[in-house]
Amino acid sequence: MNPATLFALPLRYRPWRPRHLRLLVNDLLAPVRPPEREHAAHLDAALGWLCRAQDQRDGCPDAGGVSAGWSFEDGWLPSYPETTGYIIETFLAAAKLLDRPELEARARRMIDWELSLQQADGAFPGHFGEPGSHPVIFNTGQIMHGMLAGYLQLGREECLDAAVRAGHWLARHQDADGCWRRFEHNGVPHTYNTRATWALLATALAAGEAKLERAAIRNLDWALTQQTGSGWFASNAFTPDRAPFTHTIAYAIRGLLESGLLAGEERYLVAALGAARALAKAQQKDGWLAGTYRDGWVPAASYCCLTGVAQMSLNWTRLAQDYGAPELREPARRAIAYLKNKQRLDDPDQAVNGGIAGSAPIWGGYSRFEYPNWAAKFFADALMMDLADIAVPPRAPVRGADHV
Repeated sequence: MNPATLFALPLRYRPWRPRHLRLLVNDLLAPVRPPEREHAAHLDAALGWLCRAQDQRDGCPDAGGVSAGWSFEDGWLPSYPETTGYIIETFLAAAKLLDRPELEARARRMIDWELSLQQADGAFPGHFGEPGSHPVIFNTGQIMHGMLAGYLQLGREECLDAAVRAGHWLARHQDADGCWRRFEHNGVPHTYNTRATWALLATALAAGEAKLERAAIRNLDWALTQQTGSGWFASNAFTPDRAPFTHTIAYAIRGLLESGLLAGEERYLVAALGAARALAKAQQKDGWLAGTYRDGWVPAASYCCLTGVAQMSLNWTRLAQDYGAPELREPARRAIAYLKNKQRLDDPDQAVNGGIAGSAPIWGGYSRFEYPNWAAKFFADALMMDLADIAVPPRAPVRGADHV
């Protein structure tokens, strides 16, 4: 989006407010940023922002969850069950790496809140869990990641039980070809559900649930039918008429990658590697990626989806770590450098300081005028993985292995 388009945006964003105007002017003028700092400083800032996002909900009915983020339109948003689910992994990893037990305590509060939300049929609520919201396949899968972390890393048996019940809900609503077409965002199938399938497969292996394992494999095989010759994925945008965000492309890659490693299935790993290498070729020297891509990796946006950049750093690092692609560490680190340049450190506005915006510039088409919690989560993961050469979450054990 060019600056002229900015003035045509709906007035609900209230760009004239001094707080908002300062952020807009900063992106419009694109001032030279100070030199990037060490990973530890950026990680501390991202974790600090996530802690503040959780603290916004203290004393609220959704206490324990993490606010979905801060936006021009609504300020701090309600807790978001979907992303709180996988933020649990981030806080447990940071607690161990940085010797910060208070982060584990925060993760435990997130787990308790998520457990309180599970429905009798095993599903977790979609959106913010408000009255009238319906469960969504993808959202339930992401909360399963948090449940797995509670079991595998904290030894909480009730978390495995919750993950298994959620997994059976997923399996019940799967079509024969492995695709999910019900309980889907916007009522259409999505290839990026592979990130939910990763949790389904890990749950199957942890619990010895063969039915769930078969359901996971069916979905992964369906996802392979959506990959084109260029490595791009069809059925991977929020709506069929749009090009997919880098965010959802990265989701699809991560699900195939981690599931391939868990199952020892080369075909999923090859699919993930092909897409990841294509995006590495598309990456600019400063780490920038387009917000959306069409088949053939043709950029379809002039803005950058910062969440997708963070996720691709994770994908490239994981392929370097566990699939013999060391050359992908370079694009992973370029992505981190780009995100460091976009993260505000020492900003007096605590809704902004340490956070990561949805888009660069901030009025871009992904999470417009927002600082979503998942952007900070994936950036923190990328920093930890590069800093300590670890996987976040830790590599899941196979069936029958010790879990703590």
